[in-house]
Formats: sequence, structure tokens, C-alpha cells
Amino acid sequence: MTEQAKREPGRPTMKAVAQEAGVSTATVSYVLSGRAGGGPGVSEATVQRVRDAVERLGYRPNASARAVRTGRTGLIHLSLHMLSDPWSLAVAAAVNEAANEHGLTTMILADGDWYTALNAQRADVAYIDGLGGDRADAERKLSELVESGQRLVVFDERLEPNGFDVIRSDAIPGSRLAVEHLLERHTDIACLTTRTAYASTGESRYTVYRDALRQRGLPVREDRVAFFEDTQASAFTAAIELLSGYDRPTAIYATTDFAAIAVVNAAHRLGLRVPDAVSVIGVGNTPDARLVEPALSTVGPPDFYRRQARIIVDRALGRPARDDHGELHVFDWSLVVRESTAG
Repeated sequence: MTEQAKREPGRPTMKAVAQEAGVSTATVSYVLSGRAGGGPGVSEATVQRVRDAVERLGYRPNASARAVRTGRTGLIHLSLHMLSDPWSLAVAAAVNEAANEHGLTTMILADGDWYTALNAQRADVAYIDGLGGDRADAERKLSELVESGQRLVVFDERLEPNGFDVIRSDAIPGSRLAVEHLLERHTDIACLTTRTAYASTGESRYTVYRDALRQRGLPVREDRVAFFEDTQASAFTAAIELLSGYDRPTAIYATTDFAAIAVVNAAHRLGLRVPDAVSVIGVGNTPDARLVEPALSTVGPPDFYRRQARIIVDRALGRPARDDHGELHVFDWSLVVRESTAG
């Protein structure tokens, strides 16, 4: 750190960062705006020097001043309906990492009331991972936010772009891959699912399981279906129920990764080896699926979290979609076979 930077009193300034990196304040502003890399005269080495200086000095841009000067807040809002789910945690981690590269701040809206929150505080972009039950009302609220100038990226399997980007990652084909994978070796397969999926009149992660068994001429037994709510504890309790007793299934298809991880933990609690006593597969391809012991087989879009984070950050930086009405980003699923079904 330069002697002058050490002598700067109070909060570090952009000027101090420029002096530390040996560049102009204009260059620092350009790098922190997220535009660096495509501008004339700003090399990757210079970008790295500026970022290193920012890190050493602990510089944080003044969000209020930037909003007045540029019309940007420096904020990314993430509306995540279930923070304990590894899927939500992975989304937040990936977006936060990508945002930090451009001096942006990530804020999580945990209660699901994204409409009220975004009317109260603007963001450079807001990501919404679920519209809730009243879709017509949700779509009306999305339109109002777009008309007010709010940039949006919405994760939804049916929604079409309408002034905002849509991330579409249809779980149904992937769920079929998961069930078919278990059917290659097993005929007694249980399902750990939600009551909403079970009661669905259309296709759901549960109906995929039910229909696949029927197509093979296998019975769909009520005692082979257990339900969990949006908590790890409920999934663990349901898994214990499925695995307790002598007449237990030889495989379990869980409709989320966090529920499948609960099955693995329940098997450990009961002294059952995975996959020798019971094979387990999940849905989502979350990072946590690699960390459980044994590693969890799952289905999901490859490299989903990093790719989605880049879309969100691009919109926060003002990089336009290819279509004025918004862009549809489709992520296809694949099967990832690991130790939990490989025995």
C-alpha cells in the first residue's frame, strides 16, 4: 500500500484506489462499472491492479452517489422462496460471486413479497425464483414493475418473456431420467415428494414417478410415498418413515436434492449403507449433491448456477437482451450418476 493511501483519513475513496493502483480515477470508475475488458486502453493487467487495490483498501462504492450520477443502485435483489434449500443457496452464492466482480451488492428477499420490496427499494435487477399460486396476479405485478423501469429476471417453467428475461429449466424431462435410472436396477422404488406435486392434475415430479411405474407394470403403493414440507427436518422425518421396518424399498426417488440428502442422512441414522441397502437419487444437481457421503446421483442442467448468475449480472450492468421483449434462456437437464446409485 502506498504511503499516501495509508495517510488517507476515514473511508477509502476512489482517488485513493487510483493512487494505489497507479491509474486515473476515470480508469477506476470504468473498471468498477463492469464495462472493463471491452474498452480501449484498459488491459486485463490494469483491471487486476484496480481490483487488487480495491481489496487492499477495503473500498466500497458510495451507492447513493452512484445512483444519482448513473441512475444505477449497485444492487441485485434475489427473491428466493426457500433459503434452506441447497438450490437457493447455490443461486445466491453464484450470483454473489459474479456480482462482486463488478462491485455490485446482492440482497436477498427472503419473505417472497418481491412486489412490495421492489416498490420500496429499486435494484439494478431483481431475480424472482417463483411466482406463487396466483399466477394472474403475479404476472400483473411483473408488468407494473417493468412499466416502472425495473429490470427483472424470472425463473419459471411456463412464463414467456414480457419486458423481462425468463430462465426456463423444465424439471419434468429430468425427473423422468432420474426414475428411469432407478428402474434399470430396481422394482421396489419409493418416492419422497410434496403434497402439491402429489395432488397435481397435470405433470409433476410425482406423476413422472407414478406413470413410469405403471408403464413397467409395477404397483404404485401408497406406503411407498411419503411427503415433506419446505424444511430439512420434515424431509428427514419422512425418509425415516420410508426406511424403517423390515419391508423397506430398495431405492428412493426424492423430488429435490435436499430431500434426497435427507434420505442419505436418515439411512446413516438407521445403520443402512447407501447404495447397498438403498439407492437414492435427487432432483436439481445442486453443489451440495457432491458433498454428501456417498455423493448423490441427481438430475439437472449442467453448470446452471454460474450460467444463470452471468445472465442476472449482465442485466444489472445494463447489457441488453437480444429482444426488446426480453430473452428466454432454456437450460436442458441431464443425468449425473454418482455413488448413491452406483453400487
